[in-house]
Amino acid sequence: MAAKPESYKPVSVHDLPRFAGIPTFMRLPYVAPADADEVNIGLIGVPWDGGTTNRAGARHGPRQIRDLSTMSRNAHHVTGIMPFELCHCADLGDTPVNPVDIEDTLNRIESFYNSVVERGIIPLTAGGDHLITLPVMRALCRDRPVGMVHFDAHTDTMDRYFGESKYTHGTPFRRAIEEGLLDPKRTVQIGIRGALNSDRDKDWGLEQGIRVIEIEEYNDLGVDAVIAEARRVVGDGETYVSFDVDALDPVYAPGTGTPEIGGITTYDAQKMIRGLRGLNLIGGDVVEVSPPFDMSGNTALVAVTMMFEILCLLAELASQRKPA
Repeated sequence: MAAKPESYKPVSVHDLPRFAGIPTFMRLPYVAPADADEVNIGLIGVPWDGGTTNRAGARHGPRQIRDLSTMSRNAHHVTGIMPFELCHCADLGDTPVNPVDIEDTLNRIESFYNSVVERGIIPLTAGGDHLITLPVMRALCRDRPVGMVHFDAHTDTMDRYFGESKYTHGTPFRRAIEEGLLDPKRTVQIGIRGALNSDRDKDWGLEQGIRVIEIEEYNDLGVDAVIAEARRVVGDGETYVSFDVDALDPVYAPGTGTPEIGGITTYDAQKMIRGLRGLNLIGGDVVEVSPPFDMSGNTALVAVTMMFEILCLLAELASQRKPA
């Protein structure tokens, strides 16, 4: 068994500069899931893009996000939340994947997350394409359906691609609803936009009761009203947060597989995540970072910034749930 870390806090910039050392998420200690009994929140990479239908490359997302996460710091500048003081956080490494077999990969990811959930660890994931959220939910939501706040340009509720391909990054939430993992009436999708393949593409999700806030309505309502609507939809029940970087306008996040112009700003996205504070969150992910399309690393920096926003919310909740 590997030795337990001396601290579950990031390496200090006063001890080691940001450009030095082995990169982990937010400079946290690496802890294998089998040794993670003291961990409250686990940051996990899923380096896989076998569900991508257009521009591949998101398999490289977790590695670059780790690298850019050296810019993370200890305290949230608005809320004052200090996640690493509130609970034990660690990098749990990457899930196993099979780059040539979709269903085998889904099973491998689910098995990894089963071991995380069994230890009571709250997962915060870096993808990978958006299909990876399905096996995460299979482990995290296997006993009951949960609600979701979903930031994206696309609903990801399509049925099949290329004839019989039912597992792609455009189908995870249709599968999650069909499998009883996701409650559509407690699901809100924010930032949806772009041309469609068919004028019926939106129908299925709306028929299930998903609250879809397209970018035009988002702009008409304003950020504060969208936050209020999201909170109304998910209510007090258990809720997952899924953030696809293509929810953002590609001027902020060009490194993604299916960019759509006219999107959300990074500032608005940060404000909306902060607006979820106090909800009954059980985990989250940031997906679809594709480094080959943004060699500057800016998209990965955006992604880890959104991860830090989500982490602050999860850490505050985890600290409140600790036994007295």
